[in-house]
Amino acid sequence: MAHSIEMALIEDQIPLFPQTKKDEIEEGSEVDYSIDIEETNNGEDPLGSQTKKSLNERIKNLNKSSNKIFTTIFKVTVGLSESNPDAYKPKLLSIGPYHKHDSKLGSMEKYKLCYLQRFLKRKGGIHDVESCISEMDKLKDDALKCYDDIGGIDMSIVVNFSEMLLLDGCFVVEYIREHCEFILDCESISIEEDRIIKRRCIRNQLNRDLLLIENQLPFFVLTKLYEMSKEEGEETLLEMVKWTFSLDKSSIETEGNEKNFKHLFHVVHMCMSCRPSKSKNRPSNMADCRRSLFGIQSKIVRRRRRRNRDEYMMWHKVMPNATELSEAGVSFANVGNIFMRSLDKVYDDDLGDSTSLFDIKFDNGLMTIPCFRVVDDTETLMRNLIAYEQQSSDVCLKYFSDFVVFMDYLIDSDKDVSLLRMNGIIVNKIGEDNEVASVFNKMGKGVVVSDDFYYEEECRKAVKHCEQSWNRMKANLRHNYFNSPWAGISTVAAIILLLLTATQTVLAFISVFK
Repeated sequence: MAHSIEMALIEDQIPLFPQTKKDEIEEGSEVDYSIDIEETNNGEDPLGSQTKKSLNERIKNLNKSSNKIFTTIFKVTVGLSESNPDAYKPKLLSIGPYHKHDSKLGSMEKYKLCYLQRFLKRKGGIHDVESCISEMDKLKDDALKCYDDIGGIDMSIVVNFSEMLLLDGCFVVEYIREHCEFILDCESISIEEDRIIKRRCIRNQLNRDLLLIENQLPFFVLTKLYEMSKEEGEETLLEMVKWTFSLDKSSIETEGNEKNFKHLFHVVHMCMSCRPSKSKNRPSNMADCRRSLFGIQSKIVRRRRRRNRDEYMMWHKVMPNATELSEAGVSFANVGNIFMRSLDKVYDDDLGDSTSLFDIKFDNGLMTIPCFRVVDDTETLMRNLIAYEQQSSDVCLKYFSDFVVFMDYLIDSDKDVSLLRMNGIIVNKIGEDNEVASVFNKMGKGVVVSDDFYYEEECRKAVKHCEQSWNRMKANLRHNYFNSPWAGISTVAAIILLLLTATQTVLAFISVFK
């Protein structure tokens, strides 16, 4: 449960190349910034001329490339993935280069060809494979920049990159289009018959694989393919994404500009985060929602202020778990429901008293937390949301990460899960309570807790509440003497016996003086 922030020390800067004096450089001459490798006493090159050449070529290629880092679709770091690496890997469908040559995912290739064939038939069949690949060639260079060291994976992927963009991109676009057509006209038998993938269990698995951070295509590729095949009267691609993954409609409509999105998972991350809370601090419009990012007023102003010493020390104490808080007199209550929309498949009319996942408050001994469901794919979705926040340079406020860290603080064992479940906060759909505890404890590993931790105030208030003398005494009594029904009965019996003994002693003294 411990979370630490790793800080790298900045060592003394040592020049990588031998320094050349100014008078040694002739005007107009080109300086060769090669790496000199010292020869051994025998005059041999210890690393070999091929190594020197390779390093020089890599440096020249680095100089030719842009200084900016374009990576938006990255591989998850070992620190985040080591506790459950399977949560980031596709089980059925490979999209993009990272899992391209996984033999276990080969069964979907025939379906990709079927969706490509359907794509080519749209708009009267005006497109053929060659023209489509030509269009992808125009996007190839920008798309390559979106991935981490793709050349180090397999050069054959780079060679056939445009073909991969077409095949995988058409699958995503046509799959989303097919799903949307079925949703909007669910009474049509012909639409169900025309589905290429008919089995629901496969479609559920595909939805899971499409929402993996390592399994993405740049959104501008999907947009281009959709524009090439869009027919009159069709919804926008963003609208279709909303219908496919049951995202909030209002956030999609307001954003509008598809150029703002990096990939499909970015759309899902933003829309899952943007549903306004029904609390009194709810933003009045979507512009405010974007500033607060998750539909609740941002606490960044509060967090940016200078802490005094007591607050600083209080924040750096680990918050007690749910059982310990309960023993100290803290009560728990839910404040509405939160649905993981891409998993629960609920629509706008069914949201009822839904609220923001992050709307957690602590006040006067009462901690209120939205009710949320834990289902089979909750861990996979949450882990990928966290990985996206942790590794994206432009995500400043990491709310999903902070939520999981807060729940990791709150949950240490199945007793904590049981307590939260009985108070209507967790709906357990995966089995035993210890499984839920394990999910949150593992998800918290490797997650960096920043100074802008969203629940700092709630943690500080909870720690302060537990450190008050009366509450601490109450917690000790409950933990040591009332931790079970039999222990409570024994304690009460002992107290009664003690009182009776004291009464008998007093009566004996009184009788003596009489």
